[in-house]
Amino acid sequence: MAQINPSILSADFARLAEEARRVGGAEGADWLHVDVMDNHFVPNLTLGTPVVESLGRAADIPLDCHLMIEEPDRWAPAYVEAGAGSVTFHAEAAAAPVRLAREIRAKGARASMALKPATPIEPYEDLLPELDMLLVMTVEPGFGGQAFLDIMLPKIRRTRQLIDKHGLQMWLQVDGGVSAATIERCAEAGADVFVAGSAVYGAEDPAAAVRALRRQAAAAAGPAGEGRE
Repeated sequence: MAQINPSILSADFARLAEEARRVGGAEGADWLHVDVMDNHFVPNLTLGTPVVESLGRAADIPLDCHLMIEEPDRWAPAYVEAGAGSVTFHAEAAAAPVRLAREIRAKGARASMALKPATPIEPYEDLLPELDMLLVMTVEPGFGGQAFLDIMLPKIRRTRQLIDKHGLQMWLQVDGGVSAATIERCAEAGADVFVAGSAVYGAEDPAAAVRALRRQAAAAAGPAGEGRE
């Protein structure tokens, strides 16, 4: 089942509470994607736990926090405590990814791991059962509005094959350059959770853009996508 997670990074930061609510409602977004950047792991600085707490109170959908930060083993649990329903850490930054995933789950959130474009999925195959979601970055992390990297499509396919090989009910998320022009290719490759920034918040009606993207993804995934939880 296709899920659309609008990225708050593309919203108007002066009106975050209102922007969070604009994409929710009936048949609206499934999750609100919150990009956390520390200006160390990536060359950009965004927001932290106080803003996540505020967004959690304002939004009518759960928060999907993507931590593009150093030392996620130290900081990720605090985002669960701040109200995130899903927390994604980067494989390249985590010192003990299995332990961290288990801690995130123990605190009550979904545990997810992200891979930068140059990071292969194969070395992490044995870790997949510890995760609820795997995020394949389709741009270099750090900034919104980048062009989609088509060269990531084979990696999405390989990741879906590994998930299916182990019979896992985990989600496969893509983030970066997802739009009406690219979402079908991602869905065909096996992704089922789509982070969309400017494609949603740059639209005249963000909620309608969410619904349109979901229809595109579902149609492209076909019967295989309908069977995923």
